[in-house]
Amino acid sequence: MTRTDGFEDDEFWTGFYDFLFSEQRYTQAEELLDSSPLLDFTPGARVLDLCCGPGVFTVPLARRGHHVTGVDRSPAMLERAREFSGAAGAKARFVRTDALHHVEPEAYDVVLNMFTSFGYFEEHADNMRVLQNMRACLEPGGRLLLDVAGKELLARKVVPPKVVHRGGDVLVQTDTVLDDWARLRSDWVLVRGDRVHRASLVWFVYSAVELRAMAEEAGCEEVEIFGGFDGRPYDQDAERLILRATRKG
Repeated sequence: MTRTDGFEDDEFWTGFYDFLFSEQRYTQAEELLDSSPLLDFTPGARVLDLCCGPGVFTVPLARRGHHVTGVDRSPAMLERAREFSGAAGAKARFVRTDALHHVEPEAYDVVLNMFTSFGYFEEHADNMRVLQNMRACLEPGGRLLLDVAGKELLARKVVPPKVVHRGGDVLVQTDTVLDDWARLRSDWVLVRGDRVHRASLVWFVYSAVELRAMAEEAGCEEVEIFGGFDGRPYDQDAERLILRATRKG
């Protein structure tokens, strides 16, 4: 029940922050909340943003009048989220804990898990437990929204190393398929001035069929799969793998 070093290491989140959480990502979150039918919640909804990071969605949801709790295991990311919340004049609750252990029974109308913040645990059973925790946090009739890079989408993108430039920094990302497509390894090399930072991440990747079966096994009902935040089908034109499900009873 342990995670790969990169996901557990605060130095990874702070060292690679500019690439993980660019200004474009914050802008995208605002645009999605304004336009996506999947993110159109009842006014004043109680929302759990699980693995919230620096509050990319937590803060704008709170600013829109929802009662939001952001949960993350990284002290550095939660500190940034609190600073973001304060600067935005948004009231949100932040909790430092692990998704494997966070359960507030029937406390939320909506549970969000965004930007492929799922599959981090080395054992499949632990990833299942996270899904069960998400369901347990929902009140009857509540909605779960899980956003990942689906296995089908990743199969189109696992190519020779990706190179990203940001200012004077250069990031080289190399992806490797593991265990017959059960997991993916991503090796990151960041060149910043005369310093080189390295990180290796390994996580489970799931297809739409696999993720649907997991959600149903976790006790979710009315499971739907979408290919984007606009509600498009999950087909050859899909941009994301988004699962929406309901807790009944």
